[in-house]
Parts: sequence; structure tokens; C-alpha cells
Amino acid sequence: MAQEEQNNRKEKSELHPRNKHRARYNFKQLTASSKELKRFVFKNEYNDDSIDFADQNAVKALNRALLKHYYDVSQWDIPKDYLCPPIPGRADYIHYVADLLGSSNKGKNPGGPNINVLDIGIGANCIYPIIGHREYGWNFVGSDIDPLSIEAAKRIVEANKSLQGAIEPRLQGSKMGIFRGIVGRTERFDAVVCNPPFHSSLKEAEQGTRQKWRNLGGGEKEVKHVLNFGGNKAELWCPGGERAFVEQMIIQSAQIKNQVLWFTSLVSKSANLKSIYNALIKVNAFEVRTVQMSQGQKISRFVAWTFHDEKAQETWANGWKV
Repeated sequence: MAQEEQNNRKEKSELHPRNKHRARYNFKQLTASSKELKRFVFKNEYNDDSIDFADQNAVKALNRALLKHYYDVSQWDIPKDYLCPPIPGRADYIHYVADLLGSSNKGKNPGGPNINVLDIGIGANCIYPIIGHREYGWNFVGSDIDPLSIEAAKRIVEANKSLQGAIEPRLQGSKMGIFRGIVGRTERFDAVVCNPPFHSSLKEAEQGTRQKWRNLGGGEKEVKHVLNFGGNKAELWCPGGERAFVEQMIIQSAQIKNQVLWFTSLVSKSANLKSIYNALIKVNAFEVRTVQMSQGQKISRFVAWTFHDEKAQETWANGWKV
């Protein structure tokens, strides 16, 4: 019984069943894959291997090790102070999107280069395209309004043979544009993924970063040096925050409704759901789903919508078999 309880603690059972990160980090394996990580690993109070998650360099080294060990991506880096994402949660989103596509394909999750996904806000880290391509063989277009993010994502793709030809970062030239200027008139995407800016102002973003730093054990004297820890301005906030961004995304999605099978976006604040649902009613979305995800005590979700009825979805999915 004790052994069973111990195994349950070691597995993150709330993560998607196909998520490779359900087990606790195996630092012995990870340091074997990436020697860089070894200097950051120590024994915590429970005598388990761990790292200091308040140390930006340690977190970046962990991500490099995870990407190399599980996704065959040996060259990965991001500019200073850009978002260094927790990979297990990012992988969960991709796996649930695969299930979403499968629901339009008689329950069979589609894979291979026939599947094209658009990532709104690819960021400098390029995480969603990396996981989606390495797990399912999908092709990606990733957009971003930040030129440095696009250049960083391009460098990651160019430096890894396993990603070349499968991921295309595109610069969004308009601050008001989400799909305009990115999606060509004849392009079709099977899914859209998006992790929208969370905060509504720079001040709010800084307050969030301060709280995150305190939760990780950082002292007040160090706060000024880490206000950007976890993302730059474009990644963290936009006018109106998450709600305004997703609502604008919904409005613009109706303008390309025949070019995308499923639109999706993460929604961090449950209080924003009512407003988002109302926006989807206004554009006459045919079907709306809310998929809940969790990692430890953190609960997250994404909202998915389509303008295609069941027959149109089936017809669309038939094209994947060609």
C-alpha cells in the first residue's frame, strides 16, 4: 500500500495520458542527456533531486534538457528575459488539441505533415510548434508581433534538423492584427493555438512577476533584477488583457471561418469565460467547447470553437487521408 501511494505521488496523474511528463523529473536521465543541467541539481529537503526554480539559468537548463531528451531538439535558446515556459503544461495543450481534431475524425487523432497548425504568439521559445511537430508530425506557422521573438524562433528551427521545413515563423506587422497579414487567402489551417497575453498593463504584469518571484522564494532585494522573469512586455500584457485579446481573436476568426477547422485559445482567468462565450454567440460559432487542464494545484483551460457543422467537419477530415 505504501509503495502504491509513493508511485501515485511520483506520477502527475492530472496531466494528459499521452503527456511524456506525467512522471516527476528524472534528473539522472536528464543530466545524462544534457551535461549543462548537472551543476544546477541538488538534493532538496525530501532528499529528492531538484533545481532552484527561481534561478532563470537553472530553469533554462532544465528546458534544454527536456527538449533534448524527449523531443530530439539539441539546440534551444531564448534571449535574456524572454518567456521560459514550463514544458509539461505546454505539452498538455497540444495533446488535447490532438484529441479535438480527432473528434472531427471519428475519434482518430490525425498526424503527419497534412496537418497544419497556426500558433498565434509563437514567442522566442517556439515551444508549441516543437512539441506539436515532434509528437504528431504536424506542420506549423507561428506568428508574433515581436521581431526578436521571430528571429529567435527562426534560429531554433534552423539549428535543429528535426524541425527544418516544418515550422515557419512569421512576423505580424500590425498590433491590431491577429489573422490579418498572417493567413493567406488560400491557406487552410486545421487548428489554431494561442497563449494570449495575460495582463492588461505593464504595471499589472510587474505585480504578477513580483508575486511569482516571492512564491519561488526570491527576496525583495532581488525583485528589481527579475521583473521580466517569465516574459517580455509583448508576451505578458496587452491593452484589455486576456479577455480583450481573445474577444478580438473571435471577431477576426469569423472573417476566415472557412479557412480553419478549429480555433482555440488558452483562457487563464475563469472570470473571462462569460464574456468570451457571449462573443462567440455574436459571431454565430457552430460549436464551442471548453477543455479543462490541470497541473498540480494550477487549473487551466482552453476554449475551442468552429464554424463547421458535423458534416463539414467530416468532409474536412476526409482530406487528411489523402
